[in-house]
Amino acid sequence: MYAPSEAARRSGFSLDTLRYYEKIGLLSDIGRTSGGRRVFTDEDLSWLVLFRCLRDTGMPIAEMCRYAELARAGEHTAGERRALLERHAARVEEQMQLLQRQYDHLREKIRFYERLG
Repeated sequence: MYAPSEAARRSGFSLDTLRYYEKIGLLSDIGRTSGGRRVFTDEDLSWLVLFRCLRDTGMPIAEMCRYAELARAGEHTAGERRALLERHAARVEEQMQLLQRQYDHLREKIRFYERLG
């Protein structure tokens, strides 16, 4: 079991984000101590690692919620989850290609200025 501060540190999300994710149902069934404080399990942290990846790669929160909803619905949703992740991966790949083109352009401009002295 992990305190919220430790879950935040391990996941890279702020405490406010953890509370928000719980409020919107992205995180579900977060345990509580007898004093009412939230506690996170290894399974919760696994979800947070996935959410960190999805957020860092630009997945909208609505799609993250849909993925979590499907996962909690059971194995019969595996195909739909895979399709959702494949669509996202395709968007990430497009973004990476765009960034590579822009990076190449930027490096060419830097070389231009290096030639000027």
